[in-house]
Amino acid sequence: MINSLVAYKGKPARVVSVVSHKFEIEFFDGSTRKVREKDFRFIHPEFTKVSETCAPADMDILQEFQEDVLSLQEVSEWLFDEYTAQTAWCTCLLVEDGLYFYWQKDQVFVRPAVQVQGILDKRHAAQLAAESLQRCIDNLNNNTFDEQDIPWLQEVAKVALNQSKHAKILDHIGVENNEEAAYQFLLKINYFMDSFNPYPARFSIPEDEQVAVSLRDIERVDLTYMNAYAIDNEGSNDADDAISVEADRLWIHIADVSMIVESGAELDEYARARGANLYLPEQIIHMLPTSVTDVLALGVADTSPALSIGLNMSEGIISNIEVVHSTIKVVNTTYEAVDQELGSNADFIQIQTFVDQHKAFREKSGSISLNLPNVEVRLIDGKVQIEPQKSSPSRDFVAEIMVTAGRTIAQFAQENDIVMPYALQDEGDFPQAVLDKKDSLSTAESFKAIKFFKRSATSIKPLPHYGLGLDSYLRITSPLRRYYDLLAHQQLSNFIAGKPTLGKARVKEIIGINNNALASIGRVTRFSNDHYKCLFLKQNPGWKGEGVVVDIRGDKALFMIPDIGLMTQIKFKEDHIPKPDDKIMLKVTRVDMIERSANFKPV
Repeated sequence: MINSLVAYKGKPARVVSVVSHKFEIEFFDGSTRKVREKDFRFIHPEFTKVSETCAPADMDILQEFQEDVLSLQEVSEWLFDEYTAQTAWCTCLLVEDGLYFYWQKDQVFVRPAVQVQGILDKRHAAQLAAESLQRCIDNLNNNTFDEQDIPWLQEVAKVALNQSKHAKILDHIGVENNEEAAYQFLLKINYFMDSFNPYPARFSIPEDEQVAVSLRDIERVDLTYMNAYAIDNEGSNDADDAISVEADRLWIHIADVSMIVESGAELDEYARARGANLYLPEQIIHMLPTSVTDVLALGVADTSPALSIGLNMSEGIISNIEVVHSTIKVVNTTYEAVDQELGSNADFIQIQTFVDQHKAFREKSGSISLNLPNVEVRLIDGKVQIEPQKSSPSRDFVAEIMVTAGRTIAQFAQENDIVMPYALQDEGDFPQAVLDKKDSLSTAESFKAIKFFKRSATSIKPLPHYGLGLDSYLRITSPLRRYYDLLAHQQLSNFIAGKPTLGKARVKEIIGINNNALASIGRVTRFSNDHYKCLFLKQNPGWKGEGVVVDIRGDKALFMIPDIGLMTQIKFKEDHIPKPDDKIMLKVTRVDMIERSANFKPV
């Protein structure tokens, strides 16, 4: 063993001496080390200085030895026709490389040809990947990319969209592996455009899916003798509620979604995971497959299946509630058309009496709402459009009837012991001064009054909804768009059909699940709207608009900008601080798409 050639951690060395089971080995540079026998590999009994450069070996000879186990000496003799320190070292390097051989203790296993080819293929792929990576790095360092770089950038996009924590390419170009840094980088190189909305993906909002559906055939009450008015926006084709009047009786009809989406079925779970329709400036992500709307939307056929609610009302008191599966004849119309007909259409005139009664009842019960300015944001052909949220007599008319429906079914559910997801709101801590002028608050007063509202909630307990001025209330009229409405609809449908309804524990569990989905929808809606508001300002540099002072905080004024639905805070000199409700023309000075924020200054 003394003076033999050995390999220690891939380096050639000479055995100098053996002392107490320790071997002293010497490397080419003259350094020495004491090691155990198991720490090195014997190569050749005669040490000579070996070269790392080896002559090519004839590997074809290995074909007859596939899957054999040979000694290092045998492999050296077959490959190089001799067993010397140099040929043994070259053989050792080949074994360490792992392409044709691998070690089995001190013996050499000869790989079969199929394994060799597989390793060659992997190495070739790794080489191509390394070349592709370097090419992409070079491109990105010049703020450009091409089609071959897309696979690397797709990894970056996953980081930007919170679908992955790491992208290899970012390590090589000095960009942090977090969603904001990755997103900012992709914007910089125009892989993402400013018009792209990252937030649905970041919050894992499920995309629309196509699902074939069919409507269950059940016995229905024929209500086609009444006009059922489905009032919606111009161009809308997914109406899920309609209104009729019959003598002194009001009817509210709802798309009969439970006839397709049964409680506990696969489609029910599909809807529950989404929670509600997600209305974004650039798209609508639906709670239910659009195929359900195609079948059930009111007015898509000559007659429509519905769940209909009939009631009488006297001085706001609701009685004689009736809930039936029905067939109705729908008249599709628009808010604009109804605004023109409210004073002339006999049905609308009579429905208005219910509206007036119910609104007066709620006002007497202490209802309160704050009408702060709001906007609708849309992305159309790459351009952002921002418009004031529409308000009109017909919209108020429809809204009051829908509140009436929610109150009616809350009453019906309690009378019949049906567990429901009630919407509730605790009484706010409003100062008397606010209550005394609740219908004439200024913008600044309304803004400050927001903090006195209690947060609304959902519960199986029929508690008051103080904002609406109702002892109990639930949402029922949009089962195509909101899961709580669908759940209430399913409970009603099963009850009137004599089927079991869900108990308190299950409904309470579902409320918890749905609240989580709605929280994500709320964040995505808010972030998306702010994103496109900032894009609007970027598309309109130097934009000017009126800001209303809603609060003073030291030497800073907080502004609401009604035209674009944004808030901004501006610092003023001590002798120029404005007053609440002052209106000042503002000009945008900076837009940050990443932070979804903008700065303004007085003109």
